[in-house]
Amino acid sequence: MSRTILGPAAGTLLSALMLAACTPTSSSTGPGVGFQDYNSYVRGAAPAPAGAPVTVVPPGGGFDPAAAAAAIDRSQGVAPVAAAPVVAPTPTATPLPTDSAERPRGGAPAGIKEESGEVASHTGISDEQDFDAVSSRETIESDKERIAKNRADYVVVQPKDLPQRPGDTGPNIVEFALATTHAPGVQMYKRSGMSLRSADAACAKYSSPDQAQQDFLAKGGPDRDRMGIDPDGDGFACSWDPRPFRTALQ
Repeated sequence: MSRTILGPAAGTLLSALMLAACTPTSSSTGPGVGFQDYNSYVRGAAPAPAGAPVTVVPPGGGFDPAAAAAAIDRSQGVAPVAAAPVVAPTPTATPLPTDSAERPRGGAPAGIKEESGEVASHTGISDEQDFDAVSSRETIESDKERIAKNRADYVVVQPKDLPQRPGDTGPNIVEFALATTHAPGVQMYKRSGMSLRSADAACAKYSSPDQAQQDFLAKGGPDRDRMGIDPDGDGFACSWDPRPFRTALQ
């Protein structure tokens, strides 16, 4: 049995013949979608209705979404709706205020007016600690005149005697307080211990202990207690305390 050896060229030719035998034949000789690009198919499709805009497919091949959408609209008889152009807003710059009264304070927005309580200037600040500012308006002679004027205007007020009370105003509780040395609550005067009413009820008619003590001294106190406002016999009516007057004298 003889074996035939084929060369490389014969093998390639044999492969091409086998592929050609497997390729199916088409019954239609006209052009179809499978034999050309999609843009060529769109250009050869049904004509657009009257009045519909014609979409120009740019050359160069490749898929064009706008052309595909236009072809679908033409096949369904729907005229494409042109989209309104989008216009970007033109930015406008806010003019800066030129008047100093309209300028915002710090980072505050424009239009905020300055309140009356705010310091608008530094005219009220003293410059007495600034040597250059003081030396420009003051001299040694002017300082001397000002010191002499201040000394002439200086007045020493001499102490005077306390004014006397006009007429008889009753017992002086201050003199009585200074004349005593014992503490409140220490019995110094004899009391009977019998009273028609309590000391609290008797003291209720006075507006202050000072007024009660003055009335007590005017009506026989401290030796006698006709009103029953000094039941412990210390000489001080209605809890009156002489110690503040004694402390003031020290």
